[in-house]
Amino acid sequence: MDLVSWFFVFILLHQRCFDSVQGQNTPYSHCPQEFQCGSSEILSFPFYKPDQPDCGLCKVDCDTAPHPMIELEGVKYQVLEKQNVFVKIKDPVLENLLKEKSCRSFDRNLSLPISPIITYSVDPFLNLFKCNTSNDISYEGFQSYNGCESFTLYYNHSSISSIGSTLLSKCSMIQLPMVSGYESKSNNSNLFDMLAADVSLGWTISNTCNQCYSSGGRCQVDSNNKFLCSVTDQGKGKHLRITWIVVLATVAVVGCIGIFILLFCFRKKIFWHKYLRFWESKAEDHRNIEAFLKNNGPYAPMRYSYSDIKKMTSSFKNKLGQGGYGYVYKGNLHNGNPVAVKVLNGLKGSGEEFINEVSSISRTSHVNIVSLVGFCFEGRKRALVYEFMPNGSLEKFIYEERSDTDRVRQLDWQVLYKIALGIARGLEYLHRGCNTRILHFDIKPHNILLDEVSVLRYLTLDLLNSA
Repeated sequence: MDLVSWFFVFILLHQRCFDSVQGQNTPYSHCPQEFQCGSSEILSFPFYKPDQPDCGLCKVDCDTAPHPMIELEGVKYQVLEKQNVFVKIKDPVLENLLKEKSCRSFDRNLSLPISPIITYSVDPFLNLFKCNTSNDISYEGFQSYNGCESFTLYYNHSSISSIGSTLLSKCSMIQLPMVSGYESKSNNSNLFDMLAADVSLGWTISNTCNQCYSSGGRCQVDSNNKFLCSVTDQGKGKHLRITWIVVLATVAVVGCIGIFILLFCFRKKIFWHKYLRFWESKAEDHRNIEAFLKNNGPYAPMRYSYSDIKKMTSSFKNKLGQGGYGYVYKGNLHNGNPVAVKVLNGLKGSGEEFINEVSSISRTSHVNIVSLVGFCFEGRKRALVYEFMPNGSLEKFIYEERSDTDRVRQLDWQVLYKIALGIARGLEYLHRGCNTRILHFDIKPHNILLDEVSVLRYLTLDLLNSA
């Protein structure tokens, strides 16, 4: 799927998102989200007061005492309290009949309205089957109560789907509230103890009604018991406002997406340009290294990978000093010979310049010039591997702290003369003896290394300028 297709898919999903927002259950302007009913109860949708028929689905009379009243299928119930998403209701007539243990209790029936708008549920309740006394027989899985003269009752705690077809065809079924948590017993005299006058009433509102109500309409049913959403004047105004909000929000989102696509394409173009330039530079460096190694043949210095450098220095464990271009570490080659490894950093030159300088250093061969053993070049990771000078730099001999007499190492004038002479010969070789003239611009005691035998004569070269 191309980018344009994804763009239109996003717009469609965005439109569906706004449609779902319109479907949230938020009452329109003149309907309160909650209202006081009676002395203490706070009710909300789907209940409504008689003077606000557009604001709910179930009318509640808040002026009755001692509790508000609702009516379900012709039976009036008291609203005792609200419990989260339920309300606790009570049938006061049934309450008196149960206290008297009257058989007229079973003339009551907890019947709930059937509507495409709202579905009611009650819990807990008991299914009872009211049968003529002529059918006074036992049914497996059911308990019976025959304390009433004109009928026998059968009951259990199973759902309607598990009830036998015989009971359904010969008897009438009723539902009555049951005491919460009551455990059924086989003694017939306990039936009245199982029943209660109060029950928790719950409800589920259909999605179509939720959408109708949130857009300012009123949920109704027609003569065929089909759902009907009648739009009020307030609903039309709110629907128009929502339409404008959706249009403006969609335009804003489309604009943001367009800007995002332009920025994405621009950044992608820059990224690919830098990416190609990086690989072209890397390929050019590789060709330069291969040409350098080929031209110098067996005289070319050894090329090491960065992992080889880390291995020979034991992960840069033993630092000898610090120069202008990086740190110097002691290391060992595979044959055990010690070397000094200078890891370069902060170089601004290209890879071609580095290879040219390595090529110039590798062609030097003089007794007063430190030999280049090898080099490392992996992108920005670069290092020079020199032969190791055990006595270190001249700096340690002439700038030693004089307060610690045990550590002072002094050089007599004869040795200093030999060192100066070695430096001069090394520079003379670089200026006149090399095939390519090399200029050293960093002569200082730190770059004068002393060997183990004569304690003089070595001049180190880091990065040179050839002329």
